[in-house]
Formats: sequence, structure tokens, C-alpha cells
Amino acid sequence: MARKRKGNPLHGWLVLDKPGTLTSTQAMAKCRWLCQGEKAGHGGTLDPIATGVLPIAFGEATKTVQYAMDGTKTYRFLLKFGEATDTDDRAGRVIASSDVRPTDEAIEAALERFHGWIEQIPPQYSAIKVEGERAYDLAREGETVALKSRQVRVDSFLLTGRPDRDHAWFEVECGKGTYMRSLARDLAMALGTVGHIGELRRLSVGRFTLDHALTLEQLEQAVAEGDPQRLLLPIETALDQLPELSLTGDEAQKLRQGQSVLLLKRTDLTRLDAVRASVGEDGDAMALASSGGRPVALVRVEGAEIKPVRILHV
Repeated sequence: MARKRKGNPLHGWLVLDKPGTLTSTQAMAKCRWLCQGEKAGHGGTLDPIATGVLPIAFGEATKTVQYAMDGTKTYRFLLKFGEATDTDDRAGRVIASSDVRPTDEAIEAALERFHGWIEQIPPQYSAIKVEGERAYDLAREGETVALKSRQVRVDSFLLTGRPDRDHAWFEVECGKGTYMRSLARDLAMALGTVGHIGELRRLSVGRFTLDHALTLEQLEQAVAEGDPQRLLLPIETALDQLPELSLTGDEAQKLRQGQSVLLLKRTDLTRLDAVRASVGEDGDAMALASSGGRPVALVRVEGAEIKPVRILHV
């Protein structure tokens, strides 16, 4: 007999303004404890020193986490020139130094190399798995691992401030898997010096922004004042990149039972048009099926056949 989960059956997304004193997993666990949620996950890990947007999924929203992680992200960080650390941020020990300090003009010129699809080597202290072990665990044991470079997408990389010759502020808009610590490290090297991140803040993940975010203190107060469910954004907030497919009650019931739905009538064509416009290279398309304004399932559309991928029990 399956063990019943303890807690409230919450469903939706909470946007936390993560403090720089907790890991993402610790912050998620704290939110789950405060809200007494049955099940929780987070959409996109932040470095321990980083603050800002950490989307926390509760209940059925955990089935949509990958879509939150795939969303475009924006960051602000402070780069300190002249010292490299083993973690590529202020949490690590200094492993190299340089007296070179770049001019604003040199920085602007170097930034042009870091736009579009670029090759990037993740930091030694990262969650990348190497033969089944996390790179940061190997690094803590003193092992130096040759991590493979990967292609990442940088949409925008802007110099936004220069407090003094040792520091510079940047804002970045990028795709999934882009490490700010690697960007900072590689930019400093391209400028003939070394550097690391002194401060890092995530401003947005897809549709999740700081405008929606609560600090842990604000969350604790809000929970004490009422029902935690009212604090959550809808499950579909993470799915804005997917077309929506509206179904009848009978069609929705079939999906909930794990059955496919066929849309063969002439009047069904208009419902399929928006979905077909997003067809991928494999000829299929993903969509969010809904009925009566409520999400039903993540579905794959193959011609006129609607196949359930993840059923949302809300």
C-alpha cells in the first residue's frame, strides 16, 4: 500500500527571491516546510552565493519543471578583476592574480565575442556529472576534472556599470545551461587578466520575474496570514512557450484516463492550426490541453491524434 504524503495538496508555482546564504535545494525545502506542501521541486539551480528568482513548483506543477528550466534567463553580476578563484566566484580560494585592469572600451570590444551560440566550459565546482559523480564533489576532494565544453546561447551581454577599476557590472540574457561564473572567468581572460564573480542575482526565468518574488521572510508572514495556495501562480505559467489546445469535457476525460483523442471533424481544424504552427523537426508538436479554463495534460499532437504525455490532476 502506497504511503500517503504528508502536507497540503498545493498545486502551482511560488517565485522565491533566494537569499545568498542557502543552496537552491535548501531554499526549496524551506519553502515546502513553510507552506506544508506535499511535493515540491525547483526550476533551475542557482549558485549558493546567488540571489534572485528561484521558481518553486508545488504538486502537479513539478511535472512542468523542465519547461521552466528551458526558459530564457536574465542575470546581473559584479565581476572583480585581478583575482581568479577555484570556484570562479567569491566563495572560493584565490588561485591566480593579475595587475591588468581593462578599460571600458576594451570590455565593450571583448563582449562582442560572447554573443550568440558560444563554446563554454563549466566551472570545476558545478553540478555536471563526471562518470556518475558531481564535478563539485570531485573538486572538493582535490581532483581536477577536464570538463567538456558545451554550446550555450547568449542573447545579450551588456556592461552596465563601473564602480571602480577593479569591478564592473554586467547584465546577461541567455538560454538554458549558461554559467555566469564561466562567462565572467572567460571575459576576464579575453581581456588579458583574471577575475571572478563577486555578486550574482537572477532577474528572471521565463515568465517568472522579481515582480512575483517573495523573500523567505515575506513568505513566512504571508503563510501565517492565510492559505498558501493563494500565493501560487498557475501551473501553466511555466508553459507560455507551448500552444494551448482547448478540449471538450468528454475529450478531456479521455485524456485523464490515458487515452488518445482524435480530432477529425472539419470544425476541429481551427483548433489544430495554432498547434501545427509550432511543429518541430520531428513532425510532432507539444501543447497544453485545457478544458473549461483548467489545464488537463501536456500532450503530443501527431497529425489529428492528441496523445497524453503528462496528465495534470488539478
